[in-house]
Amino acid sequence: MSETPKGYWIGHVSVEDPLGYEAYRAANAVAFAKYGARFLVRGGAQEVVEGEMRPRTVVIEFPSLAAARACYLSPEYQAAMALRTPVSMADLCIVEGYLG
Repeated sequence: MSETPKGYWIGHVSVEDPLGYEAYRAANAVAFAKYGARFLVRGGAQEVVEGEMRPRTVVIEFPSLAAARACYLSPEYQAAMALRTPVSMADLCIVEGYLG
């Protein structure tokens, strides 16, 4: 039986209103729990060694690429995202994991 690759969100975020961003973080927990998300990186210290990045990096693991996509499109996450967009700028991609 072949293993299914995991799915990941990789986000780079600039937070303009930390208090407003906390409301987003509280709200996104519902969607993340529903779709089996697990934070691997959540805004820790980072060193940009090439190019330009936003100050905050987030990497979230999902059981599959389908789960990662479904979470993003879910009503639960869209409601949370509505809280995020006025208080931050983000670059986000959904990527399939590597089975090596």
